[in-house]
Amino acid sequence: MAGKTGPIAIDAEGRFAGYASLFNVRDASGDMVMPGAFALSLARRRGRIRLLFQHDPKEPVGIWEAIGEDATGLFVAGRLVPGVPRADALRRLIDNRAIDGLSIGFRTVRATRAGGLRRLWQIELFEVSIVTFPMLEDARIAPSSLNTGAAIAAATQTIRKP
Repeated sequence: MAGKTGPIAIDAEGRFAGYASLFNVRDASGDMVMPGAFALSLARRRGRIRLLFQHDPKEPVGIWEAIGEDATGLFVAGRLVPGVPRADALRRLIDNRAIDGLSIGFRTVRATRAGGLRRLWQIELFEVSIVTFPMLEDARIAPSSLNTGAAIAAATQTIRKP
């Protein structure tokens, strides 16, 4: 790609990966996703979770090739679709480290509240977006050196279960 130092976050085919959500971490709105919160939704909606830009349903930019829970959170691996103007622009922006946020679009199914914190125990996941400012600071596209084989294998196993 652009010849920058260090590992890149996106490859020549527009593939990238990272964590869209982390378990047991409070986000800027006071939500905390709990382990297992995505399990039922991933089982039901496999293959129908969209890859959008800024949560805009008019801005699909690619496909998720793998989505799954591991001990850390919701790991995603996706590919931007070439020829889609926004996807082509995002590929360049990610490659140049100008954007790297990830964010989930969901409906709360089961949650509890205590002391200003909402714990999300079960959610219906509809989409994961590439965003400028994620609500969860560490929900990011990861440099390729951090996209471990184990995390990719776990996510692939989850999404491809019959």
